Amino acid sequence: MTINWNKTPLIPAIAQDCENNEVLMLAYMNEEAFILTLETGYAHYFSRSKQRIWKKGESSSHTQEVKDILLDCDADTLILKIKQNGVACHTGTKSCFFTSVTQDKVILKKELDTDALYGVVDTLYHTILERKNASKETKSWTKKLLDDKELMLSKIREEAEEVCVAINEESDEQVIYESADLLYHTLVGLGYRDISPDRVKQELAKRFGMSGITEKESRTK
Repeated sequence: MTINWNKTPLIPAIAQDCENNEVLMLAYMNEEAFILTLETGYAHYFSRSKQRIWKKGESSSHTQEVKDILLDCDADTLILKIKQNGVACHTGTKSCFFTSVTQDKVILKKELDTDALYGVVDTLYHTILERKNASKETKSWTKKLLDDKELMLSKIREEAEEVCVAINEESDEQVIYESADLLYHTLVGLGYRDISPDRVKQELAKRFGMSGITEKESRTK
């Protein structure tokens, strides 16, 4: 039995501990990620948020060594039997499945400092996504911004103006402070649109080494 990639170009891939069968995470694979996984022996996925292939652990070194791959009867879902090096979840917990819906509580504790692993920007972005998916009763500034687009947009404009003022006439410390505010509110905007900051990094990488004039000329009119 083989995977019909034309019919299902993106399929779910469940990572399961090869020793105790604990389900650690769910991601997606396209054909390229699947081939890379087979060739390297390490799990590769296609990130829908980053819109690119990624090797699990490329930032954190918490890789997944693939011991076996199981294909379901419809040939459209995979189980990867893996040896997890470190933790599977970006939050720092061993498994991505740590919240009980029926008991309304977190059942696993964070094992690692995610800021050190992924950097504060990525950690903050994922925290914003958690607020976005939280219940309406959740009281936080981030949740309020996400639930009120006009407020969110006005804050981004306000913070951008404050950065300009700070750069023009205020101290270095104030420039840093206002820039942090602008970055946070911009990340909230990206979260609102479900655009990973990794895609911004990819765009910057494409522009690296390209002059400003050439970059402008390369844009789609």
